[in-house]
Amino acid sequence: MPATDHQKQTVLLFSAFVIAICGLIYQLLAGTLSSYLLGDSIYHFSLVIGLFMSAMGLGAWLSRYIDNQLPGTFIRIQMVIGLVGGSSTVLLFFAFAIIQNYTPLLFLISTLLGTLLGIEIPLIIRILKHQNSLKLNVSNVFTADYIGALIAALLFPLVFVPQLGLMRTGMFFGLLNIAVGLLAWKIFQAELTHKRRLLAKIIISALLLLIGFIYSENLTRHLESKLYQQQIIYAKTTPYQRILITNRQQRTRFFINGALQFDTLDEYRYHESLVHPAMQLAPAHEHILILGGGDGLAAREVLKYPDIKQVTLVDLDPEVTLLFRKNKLLQKINHNALNHKKLTIINQDAWKFMDNNDQLYDVIIIDLPDPSNLSLSRLYSVTFYRLLQQHLSQAGVLVTQASSPLYSRHAFWSIVRTLQAADTEMTWQVHPYHTYIPSFGEWGFVLATRIKRPMHLANPPALRYLTPELLKSMLYFPPDMEPPDVEVNRIQNHHLLRYYQQGWSKWFD
Repeated sequence: MPATDHQKQTVLLFSAFVIAICGLIYQLLAGTLSSYLLGDSIYHFSLVIGLFMSAMGLGAWLSRYIDNQLPGTFIRIQMVIGLVGGSSTVLLFFAFAIIQNYTPLLFLISTLLGTLLGIEIPLIIRILKHQNSLKLNVSNVFTADYIGALIAALLFPLVFVPQLGLMRTGMFFGLLNIAVGLLAWKIFQAELTHKRRLLAKIIISALLLLIGFIYSENLTRHLESKLYQQQIIYAKTTPYQRILITNRQQRTRFFINGALQFDTLDEYRYHESLVHPAMQLAPAHEHILILGGGDGLAAREVLKYPDIKQVTLVDLDPEVTLLFRKNKLLQKINHNALNHKKLTIINQDAWKFMDNNDQLYDVIIIDLPDPSNLSLSRLYSVTFYRLLQQHLSQAGVLVTQASSPLYSRHAFWSIVRTLQAADTEMTWQVHPYHTYIPSFGEWGFVLATRIKRPMHLANPPALRYLTPELLKSMLYFPPDMEPPDVEVNRIQNHHLLRYYQQGWSKWFD
C-alpha cells in the first residue's frame, strides 16, 4: 500500500531532524579528534566548522542540478553520509597514526560531508512541495533542523563521548543516517527504480558500520599502539579528555589527549623540582593545596614531610584521580598517595574551587597542563594568580610549572611577568628556575612568596635528583633562555596562549 502524503511529510521532517543531529555530531567529532591529536582546540574547531558551513553552501548550490529521482538521490546521499561520517574518526586516526598525513584528509572529509549535508535540506524541501506551501515547508524543515542541532550539542559531551567514545559515536550516527535512508526507501519505494538493488546497498552499508561499531574499541587500541609504540594497558575517553597509559619493560607512561604527562624513567626529576623548593622555603606545612596533579605524584612528594596536617588536591577529571587511586601499578608509582588519610580529593574546576573557598594555604602547588588552550590559559592569568594570592598565608609559598624556557621561551617568561603583575601588595619575591627532564627537555618553574630569602634546600627528605648545589644552578639561565620582552597574560588578551603555540610550533612543526 503506497504511503500517504502525511506519512511522507512526517518521515521527511523526521529525516531533517536526524540529519541535523548527525551533521553536527560529525563536525564535533572531527574538531574533538583534531584537538586530542594536535592540540589547539580553538583553531581546529573553527577550521572544521568553517569548512563544513562553506561546503554546505556549495552543496545547497549544487542541489539545483538534481532534477530526477529526488527520493532515490536523497537515499543514496544518506548512505554516503553514513559511511563517510560514521568512519570519519577511524579514517582520521589512521591518517594521523599510520600515514602521517592528517590535515589533507581532514579537509577532504569535512568538505565532502558538508557538501552532501548541504544538498539534503533543499532536496527535502523540494520533495515536500506537493504536501504544503513553500512557506510552511521551509519553516517546518528548518525548525526540525535547528532542534536537531541543539539536541546533538547537548548529547555529544554529556552522553555519547563518555559512554561510546569517539569512534563508536561516529559509527552510531552513521547507522542513524543509514536508518533514515532505509525509512525513506520504505516510504518512497513506489517511486524508486532498481529498488531491490538500492535496498541491498543500504543493508551492506549498515552491516559495514555495525561491524565497525562492534570492533571499534579493538581498532582504536590497534591504532593507538601504532602511535605510541608501547603496550596500552588503559585507555578511556572521559567527558574532559582522552586518557591513556602505556607500559613496557617496567616503564609506564601517562598521556592526556596524546600529550605525555609523565614517564616513570624520569618523572621524579620533574616532581622533586616542582614540590621541594616550595616546601623547603615555606616555614609551615599545615595546609597544602595542589591544583592539578591528579596522578598523585606531586602529592607523593608533599607527603614526605611529616608535619603536614592536610593536603587538598583539586583535579577536574574524576576518572583520572579514580584511576590513580585504584590501579595497583599506579598506586605503586605514586606510593598510594591518593589514598593517604591526610589527603582530600576534590574533582572541580580549579577557578571555581578557589572562588568558593576561604581556606588559607601554606603552600600552593600548581601542577596543571601547559596553557595550550583558552580554558587552561585563564589559569595562568593575572586574575587567577591574584585569586590564589588571597588564599596564601602570610608566609606561604606558591609554585607553578611553567612549560619550557627553551622551546616556549616567551610563554615561560610571560608566566613570570604575570605572577609579578599579580602582586597587588608589592611584596612577592618571584623566582624562576629550570632543570632538564629527558622526556620533556629543558623545563621551567616559577615560585612566588612574601618571604625575603633565597631558595634553598636546608634539610630535604631523601630525594633521587634534587640537591642543594643543583638548586642553586637551576636559578641561572643561559643567553638562549634569558627573558625577552613579553606581555602579561590577561583574561581579555591571552598573550600566553599565542606565545605558547608559536614557541612549540617553531621547534616541532
